[in-house]
Amino acid sequence: MTRAVALKPDQVPAASKPTLEAFTKNIGFTPNMMATFAASPIAFNAWATLLGSLSKALDVKTRDSIGLAVSEVNGCNYCLTVHSFTGEHMAKLPANEIILARKGHASDPKRDAAIQFARKVIETRGRVTDADVEAVRGAGYTDANVMEIVALVAMYSLTNFFNNVFEPEQDFPAVTPAGSI
Repeated sequence: MTRAVALKPDQVPAASKPTLEAFTKNIGFTPNMMATFAASPIAFNAWATLLGSLSKALDVKTRDSIGLAVSEVNGCNYCLTVHSFTGEHMAKLPANEIILARKGHASDPKRDAAIQFARKVIETRGRVTDADVEAVRGAGYTDANVMEIVALVAMYSLTNFFNNVFEPEQDFPAVTPAGSI
Protein backbone atom coordinates (compact mmCIF):
# COMPACT_ATOMS: atom_id res chain seq x y z
CA MET A 1 0.00 0.00 0.00
CA THR A 2 1.36 3.41 -0.91
CA ARG A 3 1.06 6.09 1.73
CA ALA A 4 1.52 9.03 -0.63
CA VAL A 5 0.58 9.44 -4.25
CA ALA A 6 3.04 9.91 -7.07
CA LEU A 7 2.15 13.29 -8.53
CA LYS A 8 1.03 13.65 -12.11
CA PRO A 9 3.00 16.27 -14.10
CA ASP A 10 0.27 18.90 -13.67
CA GLN A 11 0.29 18.36 -9.87
CA VAL A 12 4.02 18.91 -9.31
CA PRO A 13 4.76 22.14 -7.42
CA ALA A 14 6.48 24.74 -9.59
CA ALA A 15 9.58 24.71 -7.39
CA SER A 16 10.02 20.95 -7.95
CA LYS A 17 9.33 20.93 -11.72
CA PRO A 18 12.83 21.77 -13.03
CA THR A 19 14.49 19.14 -10.84
CA LEU A 20 11.94 16.46 -11.65
CA GLU A 21 12.10 17.25 -15.37
CA ALA A 22 15.91 16.97 -15.30
CA PHE A 23 15.70 13.53 -13.68
CA THR A 24 13.04 12.41 -16.14
CA LYS A 25 15.16 13.53 -19.09
CA ASN A 26 18.28 11.83 -17.70
CA ILE A 27 16.61 8.54 -16.72
CA GLY A 28 14.10 8.38 -19.56
CA PHE A 29 11.03 8.19 -17.34
CA THR A 30 9.82 9.54 -13.98
CA PRO A 31 10.28 7.04 -11.14
CA ASN A 32 7.37 6.94 -8.69
CA MET A 33 9.70 7.73 -5.79
CA MET A 34 10.69 11.03 -7.39
CA ALA A 35 7.14 11.90 -8.44
CA THR A 36 6.13 11.36 -4.81
CA PHE A 37 9.12 13.16 -3.27
CA ALA A 38 8.49 16.19 -5.53
CA ALA A 39 5.45 17.07 -3.39
CA SER A 40 7.90 18.83 -1.05
CA PRO A 41 10.10 21.18 -3.08
CA ILE A 42 12.29 21.84 -0.04
CA ALA A 43 13.03 18.18 0.74
CA PHE A 44 13.13 17.07 -2.90
CA ASN A 45 15.49 19.80 -4.09
CA ALA A 46 17.74 19.37 -1.03
CA TRP A 47 18.02 15.64 -1.76
CA ALA A 48 18.63 16.29 -5.47
CA THR A 49 21.41 18.77 -4.65
CA LEU A 50 23.04 16.26 -2.31
CA LEU A 51 22.71 13.52 -4.93
CA GLY A 52 24.23 15.78 -7.58
CA SER A 53 27.18 16.73 -5.38
CA LEU A 54 27.83 13.15 -4.30
CA SER A 55 27.71 11.92 -7.90
CA LYS A 56 31.28 13.24 -8.07
CA ALA A 57 32.39 11.21 -5.03
CA LEU A 58 34.43 8.06 -5.55
CA ASP A 59 33.50 6.03 -8.64
CA VAL A 60 30.07 4.91 -9.85
CA LYS A 61 30.57 1.23 -8.95
CA THR A 62 31.57 2.11 -5.41
CA ARG A 63 28.65 4.54 -5.05
CA ASP A 64 26.18 1.95 -6.37
CA SER A 65 27.67 -0.72 -4.11
CA ILE A 66 27.34 1.52 -1.07
CA GLY A 67 23.74 2.26 -2.07
CA LEU A 68 22.99 -1.46 -2.22
CA ALA A 69 24.70 -2.22 1.09
CA VAL A 70 22.94 0.62 2.91
CA SER A 71 19.56 -0.20 1.34
CA GLU A 72 19.94 -3.83 2.40
CA VAL A 73 20.65 -2.84 6.01
CA ASN A 74 17.75 -0.37 6.00
CA GLY A 75 15.39 -2.87 4.38
CA CYS A 76 14.43 -0.55 1.52
CA ASN A 77 13.04 -2.75 -1.23
CA TYR A 78 12.38 0.21 -3.53
CA CYS A 79 16.02 1.32 -3.43
CA LEU A 80 17.25 -2.25 -3.80
CA THR A 81 15.24 -2.55 -7.00
CA VAL A 82 16.58 0.79 -8.29
CA HIS A 83 20.23 -0.05 -7.54
CA SER A 84 19.80 -3.54 -9.01
CA PHE A 85 18.12 -2.38 -12.22
CA THR A 86 20.56 -2.60 -15.11
CA GLY A 87 18.84 -0.22 -17.50
CA GLU A 88 20.79 2.28 -19.56
CA HIS A 89 21.03 4.99 -16.88
CA MET A 90 20.93 2.80 -13.82
CA ALA A 91 23.16 0.22 -12.09
CA LYS A 92 26.65 -0.16 -13.44
CA LEU A 93 27.30 -3.44 -11.64
CA PRO A 94 27.04 -6.99 -12.95
CA ALA A 95 24.60 -9.32 -11.16
CA ASN A 96 27.28 -11.06 -9.08
CA GLU A 97 28.56 -7.69 -7.80
CA ILE A 98 25.02 -6.59 -6.93
CA ILE A 99 24.62 -9.67 -4.74
CA LEU A 100 28.03 -9.15 -3.13
CA ALA A 101 27.24 -5.49 -2.41
CA ARG A 102 23.92 -6.40 -0.78
CA LYS A 103 25.94 -8.70 1.49
CA GLY A 104 28.38 -5.88 2.25
CA HIS A 105 31.24 -6.92 -0.02
CA ALA A 106 32.81 -6.53 -3.48
CA SER A 107 35.26 -8.57 -5.53
CA ASP A 108 37.57 -5.54 -5.80
CA PRO A 109 39.53 -5.23 -2.50
CA LYS A 110 39.44 -1.42 -2.39
CA ARG A 111 35.71 -1.25 -3.11
CA ASP A 112 35.17 -4.06 -0.59
CA ALA A 113 36.79 -1.93 2.13
CA ALA A 114 34.53 1.02 1.30
CA ILE A 115 31.40 -1.14 1.37
CA GLN A 116 32.36 -2.82 4.63
CA PHE A 117 33.02 0.59 6.17
CA ALA A 118 29.69 1.96 4.88
CA ARG A 119 27.86 -1.00 6.42
CA LYS A 120 29.60 -0.41 9.74
CA VAL A 121 28.63 3.26 9.63
CA ILE A 122 24.94 2.45 9.11
CA GLU A 123 24.86 -0.54 11.46
CA THR A 124 26.59 1.37 14.30
CA ARG A 125 24.90 4.69 13.54
CA GLY A 126 28.32 6.18 12.93
CA ARG A 127 29.94 4.80 16.06
CA VAL A 128 32.71 3.01 14.19
CA THR A 129 35.97 1.97 15.82
CA ASP A 130 39.44 3.31 15.20
CA ALA A 131 40.20 -0.04 13.55
CA ASP A 132 37.26 0.48 11.14
CA VAL A 133 38.63 3.87 10.07
CA GLU A 134 42.16 2.52 9.77
CA ALA A 135 40.94 -0.41 7.63
CA VAL A 136 39.30 1.88 5.07
CA ARG A 137 42.31 4.21 5.08
CA GLY A 138 44.58 1.17 4.68
CA ALA A 139 42.68 0.26 1.51
CA GLY A 140 43.76 3.56 -0.03
CA TYR A 141 40.99 5.96 0.93
CA THR A 142 41.86 9.48 2.08
CA ASP A 143 40.10 11.21 4.93
CA ALA A 144 38.11 13.16 2.30
CA ASN A 145 37.05 9.85 0.73
CA VAL A 146 35.99 8.52 4.14
CA MET A 147 33.87 11.66 4.58
CA GLU A 148 32.31 11.00 1.17
CA ILE A 149 31.47 7.43 2.20
CA VAL A 150 29.74 8.77 5.32
CA ALA A 151 27.85 11.34 3.21
CA LEU A 152 26.78 8.61 0.76
CA VAL A 153 25.51 6.49 3.66
CA ALA A 154 23.46 9.46 4.87
CA MET A 155 22.09 10.26 1.40
CA TYR A 156 21.12 6.65 0.69
CA SER A 157 19.56 6.41 4.14
CA LEU A 158 17.46 9.48 3.37
CA THR A 159 15.99 7.83 0.28
CA ASN A 160 15.62 4.53 2.15
CA PHE A 161 13.71 6.22 4.95
CA PHE A 162 11.58 8.20 2.49
CA ASN A 163 10.65 5.04 0.60
CA ASN A 164 10.08 2.99 3.75
CA VAL A 165 7.75 5.70 5.13
CA PHE A 166 5.80 6.51 1.95
CA GLU A 167 6.02 3.17 0.11
CA PRO A 168 5.82 4.48 -3.46
CA GLU A 169 4.51 2.00 -5.99
CA GLN A 170 7.33 -0.19 -7.35
CA ASP A 171 8.24 0.71 -10.90
CA PHE A 172 11.42 -1.34 -11.24
CA PRO A 173 11.70 -5.14 -11.49
CA ALA A 174 11.50 -6.91 -8.12
CA VAL A 175 14.66 -8.27 -6.50
CA THR A 176 15.27 -11.45 -4.57
CA PRO A 177 14.50 -11.03 -0.84
CA ALA A 178 17.57 -10.63 1.36
CA GLY A 179 17.20 -14.00 3.05
CA SER A 180 17.43 -15.73 -0.34
CA ILE A 181 20.65 -14.16 -1.63
